[in-house]
Amino acid sequence: MATTKAKVETPTKEMTVEEKLQALFELQTILSEIDRIKTLRGELPLEVQDLEDEVAGLETRIQNYKTEIEEIETNLSAKKIEIAGAKDLIEKYKSQQDNVRNNREFDFLSKEMEFQTLEIELCEKRIREFTVTAKTKTDELAASKEILEDKKADLESKKSELDDIVAETKQDEERLRNKVKKLESNIDPRLHTAFKRIRKNARNGLAVVYIQRDACGGCFNKIPPQKQMDVKLRKKIIVCEYCGRVMIDPELAGVVE
Repeated sequence: MATTKAKVETPTKEMTVEEKLQALFELQTILSEIDRIKTLRGELPLEVQDLEDEVAGLETRIQNYKTEIEEIETNLSAKKIEIAGAKDLIEKYKSQQDNVRNNREFDFLSKEMEFQTLEIELCEKRIREFTVTAKTKTDELAASKEILEDKKADLESKKSELDDIVAETKQDEERLRNKVKKLESNIDPRLHTAFKRIRKNARNGLAVVYIQRDACGGCFNKIPPQKQMDVKLRKKIIVCEYCGRVMIDPELAGVVE
């Protein structure tokens, strides 16, 4: 009877404190380089987004103006038709007055003619109002179109500038991000979470700093000699009591003082 041997998995070797610190510093160095690339782009991505929002807003405004002008033109046509109808009725009533049989019919027709005359006056008033409104909307439409053209030109310019910068740095950024993924996979999850939290809260994005002139390389507060010695021994992870950044000695950072 054949027997099979169970596969024995080799336990993963746990990183030493020094290796953890080295990995964190290397991660910090790469992320700082990515930050530098982002800085090259500056405020361009935000400017492009703002311009895109402005262009979209102007296009909506222009469409609203066009719709309002079309409605005004429809109302103008309707009022002109009402005036024509009222005039026809007045002519009709005038001809009927020539054939009335009594004063009551004559007065009735006179009142109807007076009513139609008032309707014509009201329609003419509305036409004047619509005409003024249409003129205002047309002027605003023209102004908005002019602004839109300027904004579109700015947007194209900013997009082109941003695309050029992205094209120049994309390959480097992708290479660096691949390194980041590889490093992150080897760092203890809890330590990595703490690193990200410190980096997020740090003004300059530095979560790991080395001691410079007896002071923290992040906040520049003085570090007691005993703590400096502990950092240099690399037996445990030590953070600055002032800013919370992880501290390493210059030698581990590759710096010769």
